[in-house]
Amino acid sequence: MSNTSRDILVHDEGGVRTITFNRVERKNSITTAMYAQLADAYETAAQDAAVRVVVLQGDAAVFSAGNDIGDFLQQPPSTQDAPVFRFLRAIATFPKPVVAAVCGPAVGIGTTMLLHCDLVYAGDNAAFSMPFVNLGLCPEAASSLLVPQMMGYHRAAEALLLGEPFMAEAALEVGLVNRVVPPTECNAIAQAQARKLAAKPLSALIETKRLLKQGQTAAVLERMAEEGVSFGRMLREPAAREAFSAFMAKRSPDFSKC
Repeated sequence: MSNTSRDILVHDEGGVRTITFNRVERKNSITTAMYAQLADAYETAAQDAAVRVVVLQGDAAVFSAGNDIGDFLQQPPSTQDAPVFRFLRAIATFPKPVVAAVCGPAVGIGTTMLLHCDLVYAGDNAAFSMPFVNLGLCPEAASSLLVPQMMGYHRAAEALLLGEPFMAEAALEVGLVNRVVPPTECNAIAQAQARKLAAKPLSALIETKRLLKQGQTAAVLERMAEEGVSFGRMLREPAAREAFSAFMAKRSPDFSKC
């Protein structure tokens, strides 16, 4: 599969499918159309025997600023079949290894999608944040389940309730990333690791990943669905409306009545 769409690039070579966020001028913020492309790329990779590993990468300066707010307001996810939820289910249930290279900001879903990757390499300029509460929303991507498991409750509460960025070394300490590297080398290191994986027996990779995640997948999908219902409801409530209005107007939000 080769895709020359401007915002999401998909390239297959040597058993590795590389998916690249290519909207740097908008900080790789993700639109509904991009979520649909991401979901398609994972769904077809799962079925394609020639694809043994997926690499997810951005730019050396930015991984992803999360949702494109303008697009998001125009096309809010209204059902579980919305492209964003299709993508999250696709990456959460993807049977083959996923390697991520993360440099610069990884905001919201830019961080939570990493919970569903198997190997994560971060540039030393990476900054992770999950500012859902600051937008009047709740976590997604089963992060309310997976982040406490990874970080412990109190660190998870700090990350999700305050929504403040934490840097690459902190992400390494809590186990979100495998290694911190120079940003200019990050994508190449992820590719090298992916090639190592692609040379291994695919059946053994798939079975090992299944065993690693056994007993968790159903809980992840259940939590993802519960979060999705809450997220959709909260999108229509006063706090989110105030947060998004303030964002678009470039002012500080006033949540005193929310």
